[in-house]
Amino acid sequence: MRPSPFAFLILVVILAWLDFYAYQATKTLISKFKPRLRSIIRYIYLAQAIIMLGMVVFLWLAQTGTTSFMFLLSIIFMSYAAKLLAVLFVFFDDIRRVLKWFFEGRKRRYEKRVASGQKMPRSKFLARSAVVAATLPVVTMSFGIVKGAYDYRIRKRRVYLPNLPKGFEGVKVAQLSDIHSGSFFDKTAVQGGIDLLLNEKPDMVFFTGDLVNNETKEVKEYMDIFSKVKADLGVYSTLGNHDYGDYRSWPSQAAKRNNLEDMIKVHERMGWNLMMNENQSIKVGTEQISVIGVENWGAGRFAKYGDLSKAALNAEGDVKLLLSHDPSHWDAQVRDQQPDIDLMFAGHTHGMQLGVEIGDWRWSPSKYIYKQWADLYKEGDQYLYVNRGYGFLGFPGRIGIYPEITVLELTSKPV
Repeated sequence: MRPSPFAFLILVVILAWLDFYAYQATKTLISKFKPRLRSIIRYIYLAQAIIMLGMVVFLWLAQTGTTSFMFLLSIIFMSYAAKLLAVLFVFFDDIRRVLKWFFEGRKRRYEKRVASGQKMPRSKFLARSAVVAATLPVVTMSFGIVKGAYDYRIRKRRVYLPNLPKGFEGVKVAQLSDIHSGSFFDKTAVQGGIDLLLNEKPDMVFFTGDLVNNETKEVKEYMDIFSKVKADLGVYSTLGNHDYGDYRSWPSQAAKRNNLEDMIKVHERMGWNLMMNENQSIKVGTEQISVIGVENWGAGRFAKYGDLSKAALNAEGDVKLLLSHDPSHWDAQVRDQQPDIDLMFAGHTHGMQLGVEIGDWRWSPSKYIYKQWADLYKEGDQYLYVNRGYGFLGFPGRIGIYPEITVLELTSKPV
């Protein structure tokens, strides 16, 4: 959502101050350069500051979620993240200067050592440290865009469901989530991820929402790729919060409705069984399980189109699997209202596309927003799996939390 003009003005003032303050480190480093070179560097710095603020204004006016929007946003974020780190070092130096002024009547042994050439001046050291620190977010985020955006990982888990019918023993369920096709900039890489999924030969495939960022037409050039996703027991899908067109301005409500109707047709054309507050029995011989698909329902500010009671009405089968985009739905409604749902599949969080995973230990800022944000969770006899997402949104890359293709094997035997 676009911030108000007042909030945007405050943001611009803060960013301008950040630029000015970061420049102090630059001035310290170039203080002994030749006057002409110092002038050139100052003009370059001023030019980039004006360009960055201009890009901020442009993004405030532009449509969010497009590929160009995200790349510009990343450039701006990298620039100001670097400057923020530099400012921290300059700030420490300013604190030193204040303390020095406060105690200026005391002997200055340190400054005398500097004058005699025994030690680098502290301000110069901090300025250089600021420049080194400023490179870290640029290098890290650049790596996340070039390497992390399409570094698809197959995540395999076995889930113990004691009531699983024998005919479904060992069935493989693949899950995709949060494709965000409007963000992609490498179609070949996207195809490579789908090839990885198909090589797993899943029996069923679930897609848990967010096919696009803002509008249905974003998926048009990728339909040929996603149409290849097939499975013997079917491909089932549901909608995420971005699939309804809620994040862009429409000329009329009719245009927004048409966009949603087009989204429903896209799922149909790709051969995906879109489930909008409904359920379907999956049969193997005389045995069956139930797949339930609910429209987006998220705790807090997110849209609540889902009707869990309607979706689960008359669902039959010894095991019930739920597709619901937002993992917050599990604690908010599913566990209390539908205790017979054995396993819920969700996405939505992306793991914030940033974090660290070492073995079974994982950390991401996402954990401070969502209680369940990645991988498999269990409460009582119920399970929740949160997919880390196939695509990306906002930042066009991933750092530490990589795009995921989930393969869950269902078993009635204790794991």
